[in-house]
Amino acid sequence: MDFTLSEEQELFRTAIRKYMNDLDRTDAARAVINGNSDVVTSAALGLAEMGVTAIAVSEEMDGLGLGALDLVPVFEETGRVLLPGLQLETLALAVPLLEAFGTTAQKAARLPKVASGESSFSLAWYEKDGSLFPNSFSCVAAKTESGYALSGTKTLVPVIGEPDTFITSAQTAEGKSLFLVKASDVASSRVLSVMDETQHLAELTLDRAPGELLGEPGHAVDMLNEALLHFNAALCSSMVGGMDELVKMTAEYAKIRVQFNQPIGRFQAIKHGIVNMKLDLETARSLSYYAAWAVENNAEDKEAAVHSARSFISKAFIKAAADSIQIHGGIGFTEELDVQLYLKRARYYENYFGSVRDSRRATAQSLGWHSTATARDVVPVS
Repeated sequence: MDFTLSEEQELFRTAIRKYMNDLDRTDAARAVINGNSDVVTSAALGLAEMGVTAIAVSEEMDGLGLGALDLVPVFEETGRVLLPGLQLETLALAVPLLEAFGTTAQKAARLPKVASGESSFSLAWYEKDGSLFPNSFSCVAAKTESGYALSGTKTLVPVIGEPDTFITSAQTAEGKSLFLVKASDVASSRVLSVMDETQHLAELTLDRAPGELLGEPGHAVDMLNEALLHFNAALCSSMVGGMDELVKMTAEYAKIRVQFNQPIGRFQAIKHGIVNMKLDLETARSLSYYAAWAVENNAEDKEAAVHSARSFISKAFIKAAADSIQIHGGIGFTEELDVQLYLKRARYYENYFGSVRDSRRATAQSLGWHSTATARDVVPVS
């Protein structure tokens, strides 16, 4: 099977890479660490002008009506420079959820704004018990004359770039349900400490916040599982971009770092380390491309394709960052170099909306190897 992207997709990659270079690569991530979040907004506007935000939105909603494969070069290139923002959550999670389960009115009110770059989404799902799929939510949705009123607390909510809408979950009489909540209706927000300082997470408190039901009540888990196929395929692309950059910077460093009067890249141990990184990268890239293809074409094995890719690439990204630091030596731990930023991002993604353990269980279940597999006992990102 040919895993290469089309000529048009590669040309678009070139344009995205040029824009990332114009942003001075990881400078946007470092600006966020230094307290300047304005770069997130300006970068998002630039991507919108290039048409990135319209890729996944249907043509009926003023989008381009393209598929998961067309998002691959976007997320590989933004992942390569660790660009902070809510592109993943908006384009690869919120848009598929709205397209699949939203009413005509909900789509018309929100998707054109996503396509133009005016609107961004985040997912407020986790609660304090730390489980991805708890038996029930402490956040409850009470029926009112005008819809639903949500009360409760959600934690580990991505808020980098200030989303205007949260897709959140709450307990209803029918079971766990999904709702759309405006950011302006959140009662309070508390910023949380995050290992990856280029990201912002918060704890949100809802106090009878107006909620707009998304999809059928009681089907939140099924809807999220379907949307997570799109999300994890895109997340894999982002991690592959980060791995690609790690291999590149490590190989370049091995050429210029001299020890015993010769570049360390001439030492067999260093050569083997970089080759192993490259092998993992190409395996990850193939798994990522197939996962995106399977989602776009609704392949019969899409669940196995996505979850196996997520489980391998999550660990491979961490290993690539750790190996890169080892080859760089002591300077790899310092803030002067970017390597430590990639390790933090790899660890951040390790348990992001599902862990490696969850992915392995889901893969086994989709292949019929573990019929009782469940997605529980998750350790969320923090």
